[in-house]
Amino acid sequence: QVQLVESGGGLVQPGGSLRLSCVASGFPFSQYIMSWYRKAPGKDLDILATITETGTIIYSDTVKGRFTISRDNAKRTVYLQMNDLQAGDSAVYYCKAVTDANVYWGQGTQVTVSS
Repeated sequence: QVQLVESGGGLVQPGGSLRLSCVASGFPFSQYIMSWYRKAPGKDLDILATITETGTIIYSDTVKGRFTISRDNAKRTVYLQMNDLQAGDSAVYYCKAVTDANVYWGQGTQVTVSS
């Protein structure tokens, strides 16, 4: 059974940090391109960062310099380190796994940035 399970979200003060994790099962994780997205109420789904199966990384301008994506194929996990969080970063964060043939999504984890 294919699963992507995100964790690590929560409530954080402005300027704080969180590290999100997304653990994969049921498919050959190392062969997949992994991405992080977020969806805030009333806003479109935004892509934040992508890491390919070969380790190439792409960031959106919104998070470049503040967020870091990484993957550990042995642990079947992709991470998103988020620093200097601001109120505008509050959203549900999702991971996505993609190959030519398949697309899988996690259920999301809530991040709330508030004082």
